[in-house]
Amino acid sequence: MIFQGFLQIALTLCIVIAITPLLGRYMARVFMGQRTLLDPLLNSLERIIYVLGGMGRRDDMTGWQYARAVLYTNVSMGVLAYLLLMSQRVLPLNPNKFGALRWDTALHTTISFLTNTDQQHYSGETTLSYLSQSAALTFLMFTSAATGLAVGIAFIRGLTGRKLGNFYVDVTRSITRILLPISIVGAIVLITQGVPQTFAPTQTVTTLEGATQYIARGPVASFEMIKLLGENGGGFFNANSAHPFENPNTLSNLIEIIAMVSIPSALIYTYGLFANNLKQAWLLYWMVFIIFVVLVGVSAIGEYQGNPLVNGTIGLEQPNLEGKETRFGWAQTTLWAILTTATMCGAVNGMHDSLMPQGGFSTLLNMFLQIVWGGQGTGTAYLFIFVILTVFITGLMVGRTPEFLGRKIEKREIVFASLILLIHPIAVLVPSAIALAFPKTLAGISNPGFHGISQVVYEYASASANNGSGLEGLNDNTLWWNLSTAFSMIIGRYIPIISILLLADSMTRKQPAPETPGTLRTDSSLFVTVTAGVILILGVLTFFPVLALGPIAEAFQIAR
Repeated sequence: MIFQGFLQIALTLCIVIAITPLLGRYMARVFMGQRTLLDPLLNSLERIIYVLGGMGRRDDMTGWQYARAVLYTNVSMGVLAYLLLMSQRVLPLNPNKFGALRWDTALHTTISFLTNTDQQHYSGETTLSYLSQSAALTFLMFTSAATGLAVGIAFIRGLTGRKLGNFYVDVTRSITRILLPISIVGAIVLITQGVPQTFAPTQTVTTLEGATQYIARGPVASFEMIKLLGENGGGFFNANSAHPFENPNTLSNLIEIIAMVSIPSALIYTYGLFANNLKQAWLLYWMVFIIFVVLVGVSAIGEYQGNPLVNGTIGLEQPNLEGKETRFGWAQTTLWAILTTATMCGAVNGMHDSLMPQGGFSTLLNMFLQIVWGGQGTGTAYLFIFVILTVFITGLMVGRTPEFLGRKIEKREIVFASLILLIHPIAVLVPSAIALAFPKTLAGISNPGFHGISQVVYEYASASANNGSGLEGLNDNTLWWNLSTAFSMIIGRYIPIISILLLADSMTRKQPAPETPGTLRTDSSLFVTVTAGVILILGVLTFFPVLALGPIAEAFQIAR
């Protein structure tokens, strides 16, 4: 049983590795303006989009111009989506006659999907009309993913000495060349596996016992594919990808896992092509991969060994199957849980609240680090922020001016890098401390003790990291939770994006320095090992007290 479970995990990861260079090379060609197979079909479509959008001129932007374009478009889309959610009662495609959301729930939902977080404090099948699910949320899932991807590409351009590009062009090409084609093909495949795609209302059936049952359905397949491919994670149904209409079988489960990780992993390869240094890209890729495999292994062993308190009661050793879909079992649920928090997707095919402490530790650590594999586009940027800090630290140790890709790392770059890394703990720890100070009135903790601490911190870590998953059990659809997590989502998304773009702009303006015998090599195993150490030291030490009071203490409590 254990061999079969780990074999499933290994084969899935082999597929991910095989896809990485193929998709990475394609994305590089798209954003380098090189010819692709889709050019004859999409060139004319993109020209129409540019004309309708008033983009007659598509000049390269500076860092501030790129950041302002991100903010302007996001605010406009957010207002539109909020109005749709608040007006759904009088709009079409509402066969179940759902009314408007409460204002704070609608605001939280809008900000959540706008920031690529997709944290949900509502149940989709009993709250939102088909128009809201499609025109508001699915629309935002495409645009938020494309925004992150565009920012990541602009950052890569800046690091490699190129101009940042044009945001409107990048976001358009992200959708038309990458997200939309893969989503269409993926949605069709999911339909063949039994995922519904319909605007028919909830179906009423009579069970064999004579009872009445209401079966919710809707345009699920199109929603599901972009939810995973775009690292969105919000579920059409409350059970998310544990629901059989979102994830019917093991094949759909495999497809959805591959969709989750394909773009974040391939972006590292894309960077290697931009930098003309595939050796460095592969070294960083394997560093991230090893960290990921270790976290999967630790979590999988914990789930396979099961809960000693339960096993001791029943007198039988068995895996921890509580909160898991038996269709997928302990191995695929563990892989999904670690992957969804590593990629900042947030979709779930089992309840994270039911994970053993090892799994809780790994999922939290993923969201604290944000680079294994990281969010759509921005995760790759975070990875290279750590690389820049490593260059700076090692450069100071040997008494040389730090350089990366032939460009000096100076005060301005370190200020931006520090801001990017410090804003996350602020957005997580400050509101967590406030909520924990009022465990009943604000936090609404359902599990006292160490697990209750993890519940609260997880919610804010998920919000700030734009992940969206939750340990559940919190009374989170309240004014406090809706507004406080919305605050964490906003500062966790936009302050790093602005800083990333300004850092990239600063790098692209620097004159390249000639390489000398004393130049630090960043494409060596030694440097990547030091980078891994910097990532773990900075990431783990920043949040270690929280980890110690949460999953680590819980593990000791169970084991004693």
